[in-house]
Amino acid sequence: MTKADKAKELFLKGYNCSQAVFGAFCEDFGIDFSLGVKISSGFGGGFARRREVCGAVSGAVMVLSLLHGYTDAEAKEEKIKLYEEVRGVLADFEKEVGSIVCRELLGLEEKISSPVPEERTKMYYEKRPCAEIVYTAAKFVEEHIAKL
Repeated sequence: MTKADKAKELFLKGYNCSQAVFGAFCEDFGIDFSLGVKISSGFGGGFARRREVCGAVSGAVMVLSLLHGYTDAEAKEEKIKLYEEVRGVLADFEKEVGSIVCRELLGLEEKISSPVPEERTKMYYEKRPCAEIVYTAAKFVEEHIAKL
């Protein structure tokens, strides 16, 4: 099973977009799955359903940060490298799906949604492109890793 397939599966089990993408890669970094989905839980719905940066994108950036991140506050070259890698994956994602902004991907007029998540019903999954968006975000991270 690919990481993209795993991310989509996690989303369809009820995890939010960020949890699904980040959760799909936790094992690769020795991160306990429960801890990983807890860390990424606030990014769903474009930051707590504010409909800003897509949660799948946030999850992808967290994975890329594990790959290319830095711990030294003065690590200028490492910071540049991380930002270049993140920008590359985000450019691919945006080219494929049209945006990195949750409300734009969902076609919503409202800027901020209620903090109460919608029930995950059959109708929910039929009207939301999120499962495919999660798949796409994880796919581009997976492709990035394969090039390393």
